[in-house]
Parts: sequence; C-alpha cells; structure tokens
Amino acid sequence: MSSILALKLLVLGEIQFFDSPFCVRLPPKIASMKKFLLTIVLFVSLVFKSMADEGMWLPLLLGQQVYDNMKKKGLILTKDQLYNINKPSLKDAIIIFGGGCTGEIVSSQGLIFTNHHCGYDAIASASTMDHNYLQNGFYAKNKGEEIPSTLSVQFLLRIDDVTKEVMDSLGTLSGTERVQKQAAVLAAINKRMSDESKNIETRVSALFKGNQFLAFVYQRYYDVRLVGTPPESVGKFGGDTDNWEWPRHTGDFSIFRVYTKPDGSPAKRGEATDGNIPLKPKWFLPVSLRPLKDGDFSMIWGYPGGTNRYESSYGIRLSVDINNPTLVKLRDARLKYMFEEMKKDPATKLQLASSFAGIANYWKFFDGETKQLIKYDVYGQKKAAEAKFNAWAKGKPEYENIFTEWGKAYAAWLPYAKHRMYMNEGINGSPLIGFAGSLISLEATLVKAGVSQADIKKAVSAADRQRKAFMEDENIASDRNIVAAVTRMYYDDVVKEQHPVGFYATLKNQFGALDDDATYKKYAEHVFGKTMILDDAKWNAFVANPDAVQLQDDPAFAHASAFVKNYTSKYGPMFQQFNAKNGEFGRLYLKGIMAMDPVKAKMMYPDATFTMRVSYGNVKSYQPRDAVFYDYVTTSRGLLEKYKAGDYEFDLPANQIELLKKKDFGQYMDPTRKELVIGFITTNDITGGNSGSPVINNRGELIGLAFDGNYEALSHKLAFDKDLNRTICVDIRYVLWCIDKLGGGTNIIKELKLVK
Repeated sequence: MSSILALKLLVLGEIQFFDSPFCVRLPPKIASMKKFLLTIVLFVSLVFKSMADEGMWLPLLLGQQVYDNMKKKGLILTKDQLYNINKPSLKDAIIIFGGGCTGEIVSSQGLIFTNHHCGYDAIASASTMDHNYLQNGFYAKNKGEEIPSTLSVQFLLRIDDVTKEVMDSLGTLSGTERVQKQAAVLAAINKRMSDESKNIETRVSALFKGNQFLAFVYQRYYDVRLVGTPPESVGKFGGDTDNWEWPRHTGDFSIFRVYTKPDGSPAKRGEATDGNIPLKPKWFLPVSLRPLKDGDFSMIWGYPGGTNRYESSYGIRLSVDINNPTLVKLRDARLKYMFEEMKKDPATKLQLASSFAGIANYWKFFDGETKQLIKYDVYGQKKAAEAKFNAWAKGKPEYENIFTEWGKAYAAWLPYAKHRMYMNEGINGSPLIGFAGSLISLEATLVKAGVSQADIKKAVSAADRQRKAFMEDENIASDRNIVAAVTRMYYDDVVKEQHPVGFYATLKNQFGALDDDATYKKYAEHVFGKTMILDDAKWNAFVANPDAVQLQDDPAFAHASAFVKNYTSKYGPMFQQFNAKNGEFGRLYLKGIMAMDPVKAKMMYPDATFTMRVSYGNVKSYQPRDAVFYDYVTTSRGLLEKYKAGDYEFDLPANQIELLKKKDFGQYMDPTRKELVIGFITTNDITGGNSGSPVINNRGELIGLAFDGNYEALSHKLAFDKDLNRTICVDIRYVLWCIDKLGGGTNIIKELKLVK
C-alpha cells in the first residue's frame, strides 16, 4: 500500500483488512455453532423463484434449489463441473486480475481475457509517444513480443470456515473494542494460513455483516504480460457519454498472459523472469461463436467488489442527501480541469488517461445511484421493513432498541459527514496535496527525539521513491486548478467551525477576499510555484540534508498538513466511533431479520465482498419507460451510426470503418442479423469488481465479457431492480473480430478453443 493511499485511509478512518475472493467448504464443526449461524449456512443454499435473477451466490454453497433454478433457466453443466475443491472445475479458470477486476483463462497456455479498462493502466504504462499502444492498439505476433507489466493475478485455492474461531474470540464485545479485536483476530488467521515462500495469501472475509467469517486462500502470480489491446477508440468507444448506458458499442477488452517458473510455480515479486513459461491452467474456457437469442441462459463468474443491500434507512438518507451529491460535485470539478488539459496535448492525454477514467467512472455512477434511489423510494421501502422489524422486536432485549440507538449514532455523525467527503474527494483529490500529506509521517520522524540517522535516512529514501512515482503522473496545470477550486469549495461548503484554525484568515490576509475566485488562483499559483516537491534542485537538497522546519514551511506540505491534522485530530475519531456503532447495529439487525422471518432468510444471499461469486440469468431485452424498447444486442450498424470522425469519444480507426462498411465479418458474423454483434445485455446481478468477468452460456463456453451496468438500475449496490437491471457485455465475437480482422492477431485466435 502506498503511503498516499494509507494516508487517505487513515484520514477517513477506514483502514481495515481487505476482504477478498472466496469459495466455501463447510467442515463438520459448523454443526456445533449457534442456531443463527446454522441459519446463515442454510439460507445461502436456498432460493425461491420469486427472487428473479437477484443474487451473487457463493459457488461452494450452491444448494440443490439454487442449482435446480439454474437448470430450469437452461444450465447443462453439473455442480462438480462448476465447482470442485478436489478436481479441476470451471472456478479454476476465474482469477482476480490486478487489484480490483476479474479475468478468465481462455487457453491451455495461460491466456487471459479481461476488460480494456482493467488493463488500462498497464497499457498506458507500456505506451510511449513513439509506441502509443493506448492510441493505436497492439497485438503480440509471438510470445517474444509480449510486454511485461507490474500486474499480478490470483487463483483461489480453497476456503475455510473460521466463524467459530472468530466468534469465540470476540465473545460479547461491542463497538470500537469489538472492531479492534476482530481486526487482530483476522490478522492472526491471515498470517497463520499464508505462506510467503509459495506466494500463498489468505484473507478472511466477513459475511452477513460480521455474522460469518470465511478464510480465502489464494496463490499470486507476478509474471503477467500484455498480449493485446484494441485502440483506445475501440476499447473506450462512447467514453463518458455512453458510460453506464445501453445501447452500447464498446470493445471493452484486453489480453494478457500469466507465466510461471519452469516447474510451474509462481515467480516471486521482482524475481527474474528469464526462462519463465506460460501457465498450464487447471481449466480454461472454450469460446463460443454461436449466435445469441433473447432468453438464452447466462451466468457470470467473478469477484464483485461490494454491495450493501441490507443498508438501513439512515444509510440511504446519508447517501442521497450528503455523500453522493458531494462526491459528484467534487469529482465534477476535478474532471473539468483534467479534461481541459487532456484536450490540448496528446502527451497530457496519455499521462492523465488512467486517472481520469477511474474518476469519471464513479462520478457518473453515484449521480445515477442517487436518482434511482429517489425514483424508486428505496428510503421508504427501508422504513416500511424497519417498522415491521421494530414491531417484532418489542420485548426482545437484544433487538428492541436497535433503531433508537442507531438513529442517535447517525444524528451524532451527520454534521461532519460532508467534511469527510471533502477530505476524501477534495483535499486529497489533488495529486500534489495527496502526496504532500503523505509526508506527515516523515515530519513525525524528523521531529521525534532520539531517532537514529539510519531511521531518518530510511524515511527520506521512501519519500524520495514515492515522489519519483508521483512526478511521473503529475500534471501541474490541471492540479493547480483543482487545488484552487477545491480550496474555495471547502470554504463555501464545510461548516466554518470545522475549518483548520487560522488557515482561511491567513489566506485572506495574503491573497485577497475569500468570496473571490481570483484569491484562490493566486494562492494555488503560490503553492505550486514555491513548493520544493515540484522543484528537483530544492527537493534533492532537502533529501541530502532533511530538515523538519524546511518541510513544515513548504507551502504544499503546510496546506496538506493543515487540513489533514485538523481532520484526524478532531473528526477522524468521531467517524471511527460512528463506523463501529454502525457496523454493530447492522450486524444485530441482520441477525434479527433472520430470526424474525426464517422464510425470508432462505431468500437472502451475502453482500458482495470481492469474493468469488456466480450469478445467473438470461440474455434479455427490456423496456425502460413508456414507448421505449431496447433490443438485447447492438450491432455494427449502430456502431457506424454513432461514429464521428475526430470526436474525442466516438471516433474509430480508419481501417475499422472500411471493414465494417464492406461487412467483412468473416466467421464472426451473426447469421440471423447479417451483422457483427457488438454487445449484449443480460439480467445477471453484478457490481464493481465484476469488470472483466466472463459471461458463460449453459455449456460453460465464453460468450462475452461483462463490463458495465445500465443507468436505469444504478441503485444496484443498495437495491436490486428485478425488472430493469441489466449487465452490459461485449460480445466475444466482436472481441475476436477485433483481434483477427482489425488487429491481425491470427496467432491469438489459433490459440483459442473455438466452438461453432
């Protein structure tokens, strides 16, 4: 974890152990657990037809009724073919790609398919102005041309249920004390079940808001190489305009390969890769060329990052009223100034492309989420459910006061919630200020009495390395405008009593009126013009002779320090207390729901926690509103209709236009439509982290890659819409056409197992 990221997490009070991908084997000891834990195990195995296609299910706990439902929708594979802990199965082809995406193995030589936006940073890093793979695309003609990356992938080895161990350790603890104890217990389990010598990592995931704990054991592979990517105009076609929208015509894919040492074991981080060989996988996915029909079975495997479908009405109100609008407002400002510079210069566009894409993605998401939550009155639905719970809870000491106390916790935190968002998305939204804030730990080392010169040198060297990485991506023009805008927005929007003491008074005295944008522009010019962080000579002199006073006097550091220390000393502890109480009440509420209504419990599934899940549904058209009908596929005809020569979002390579107009589709043409199918939609339940997930037919064959959800159902993290929810996928035939016809990567096509 970088120190900048660590600082952000510390400021927000959100440092916690990462919950990651898993499957589940239930040992006999589970029989001795408390009754409500038994209920948890059972309800995951059961679902009723009324659940529509909702649910991201644990592959290891696909009970007979879930599996029967899948078969009714069209599944042919057996349960053992889906998941088997002792034999190769479909789950062995599904990987964690990078730090937050899914990928799939598609050949006997370790070839990986994932989304273009998942490989985006690696593609951008491999690109130069002379070899701009981001702009022009790239396909290795042989393995010798594949490009090393800093990416890693993880394969799931096994899952162990550690609920009893965790629960016995926690006992009756509650609040912050329980949170701290749980973190320590999980850390101990993670350490005990990991093996650094074999790149084996364990992460315990808390399910059902801390009512169940599963340990997921992975093996990480560090030698991952770029094999192919379409041009950005294909991989991001439609840009932000089409993001989260259907109809869609985006070729969102990229290709990588994972390598092992000659004996099949994974190389260590930083280990020489000469002599490494392509991975020999336990399972890989065949690729289907068959046409799709409306109603065809579909399942999606992957690592959905996080949902909160059991959120309280208080949480919904906080999202709608404060968190989401504030995030959207701040990201809007950051994107504005980044885009202004990206339009001016191709080199700047390349430099900022990856960070811009990441910021823009969830800017639009949270805007849409807010609108959908309001439109469908999710708050009202939650209040109605909670009223029923409260009526049941009367006379039950464990549950009857949950919502009274929960409401008090939210009431105590609400006055500070906007401040927290401003720290996360505003102050730390500036790359310069974010890096400067990371130097607070260096300051602590320099001012601490009795610190050895060796420790000081170590801290300074770490800061120097991080500065080099920061400077590679820093665009001063856009960042300076961001600092000016955000500093003004913080002044206007955050309660004055919560401001850093004396900061704005000093700014007024030196630069002008606080209600004048010119004041903040002058201030930002001062910060960027005087900071040693952006001046190699001054920075190198500091590194050679580090001095606390010099650091403290630096305007960028002084800016970051004022805001960060103000938050961490006063409001960070408040958030930690609120977060602990919120988690505790959420855990008790979910436990109570299961006790209140065992039938409803059987229809429940665990929230996504970036652990291996499978969802199932159908390829399906939909009608989002009156007189509007959306077909289940998009085609090359629509791609040409959207095409705008020279447009930032809707341009296409000249050779692609020529091929499409000629209808040179080869074996990838849809026989019914006589066109090239670009994308399709399904009813599958997914969320962030599923990017790159394989969309698989009833025979276990790859038919597409999931990459987005539709705007009409962007409330899906908090509430699933069984009528309007759609997963947007790039059709695998378009992927293959881009590789073969557009990119000339016939060697890659020959490596795949194509099914006609």
